Amino acid sequence: MGFMLRVRLASFFAGAAAAAAGGGYFLYKDYKLAHDSTALQVKGLHDHVDARYKAFDKRLMALEGQKSTESSQDIGAPSD
Repeated sequence: MGFMLRVRLASFFAGAAAAAAGGGYFLYKDYKLAHDSTALQVKGLHDHVDARYKAFDKRLMALEGQKSTESSQDIGAPSD
């Protein structure tokens, strides 16, 4: 009877180890898929924000250029 108990326990632990290894593999695969998806979304958001920042900077430079040309014309005019 002792021999059968040892065989059954060994079989149980071998099955549990195989199930844990398979489950760990599938969890890791799911984690990598979710990570790659999130990284792609963050990259897209970063590119979008970067493009908006560049457009804003370009617009700000144009407005500052207009302001400097208008202020230089106003300096020459008399204030009376």
